[in-house]
Amino acid sequence: MTVIERKTAWGNWENCYQISNGLVDLVITLDVGPRVIRFGYTDGENCFKVYDEQLGKTGGDSWRIYGGHRLWHAPEHTFRTYYPDNSPVEVSSTDGTVKFTPPTEITTHIQKTIEITLHPSQAQVTVKHRLENVGAWDVTLAPWALSVMAPGGVAVLPLPPRGKHATDLLPTGGLSLWSYTQMNDPRWTWGGQYILLRSNTEGTPQKIGAVAPDGWLAYIRDGLMFVKRAAYDASGQYPDNNSNVELFTNDEMLELETLGHMTSLVPGGVVEHTETWSLHRDLPAITSDADVTAHVLPRI
Repeated sequence: MTVIERKTAWGNWENCYQISNGLVDLVITLDVGPRVIRFGYTDGENCFKVYDEQLGKTGGDSWRIYGGHRLWHAPEHTFRTYYPDNSPVEVSSTDGTVKFTPPTEITTHIQKTIEITLHPSQAQVTVKHRLENVGAWDVTLAPWALSVMAPGGVAVLPLPPRGKHATDLLPTGGLSLWSYTQMNDPRWTWGGQYILLRSNTEGTPQKIGAVAPDGWLAYIRDGLMFVKRAAYDASGQYPDNNSNVELFTNDEMLELETLGHMTSLVPGGVVEHTETWSLHRDLPAITSDADVTAHVLPRI
C-alpha cells in the first residue's frame, strides 16, 4: 500500500489534512488545534468522539474540546491547561512524517508539535508529541496525550503484574482518585488484572490514574478496538501521584490518556512523548478479566 497525504475539508473546516494508506485514514485539523479529529478504517466509523456543535468553529478566547486527540502538558491547571488553541496550524511533510505546529502558547511560552507517521500497510500510527520551552525561565511539566473516544464502549487499563504475599512484600503500583471519583459507580469493573470503565450517557464524571508498566490502554466499541501504547520509565516521576495512564469519562465521551514523566525544561529545552496507535476489528463484548485475556491481549 501507499500512504497518501492531501489537504481536505472536513466537518465544516475548510482546511484539514488527511493521511491514508488505503486501509485506515486520519484527519487532522489545520484551522484550529491541531486535533486528530478522525481515525478509522477507510470503510468504517470514526473511533473518536467529535462535538458536532463545535465543528467548523475558529478563533475566540475560549478553549473548545472539538473532539479527537490532542496534546496538553500536565499538571492540570485552569490557566496552563485550557489555553485556547483556536488558531491556524502549520503543516509540513518529510519522508512520510507529517508535522503539525500550532502558534506558541503566549501565556506558558510552550511550543507544541505533533508528528504523525502512518504505517504503509497496517492499521498502525506513530504519534510523537513534542513540547519546547521557548520562554526565558525554566518550566516543569509533563507531556499529556488525550484521546477522546466515541461514547458507548469500554476502556481497559492493565494493572502491574500480580504476585504473591509471601514474596512481594512491597507495593508495585498505585491508583490515583479524584474528589469526584466514585468507586461504587456501576460503570467501573475492578478486576484482578484489569480495570474496566464503561462509557454511557448517564452518571457523573469519573477519573482514575494508575501506574501501568505495560504502558497501554484499549477501548472497544461495537467490535472495534483502539489501542494506544506509550513507554513507561520506572525511574521517572509522573504527574497525579505518579500516574502514567489515566481514564476519564462523562456523559458524552471517554478519554484514554497517557503521560510522560515530569521534566524541568530549561529555555530551549525539549521533551517528547510517543504513542503508537492501532485498530483491530471483530472484538466481542468485553466485560471481565477473562474477556481481556482471551480477546484483547492477543491483539496487543
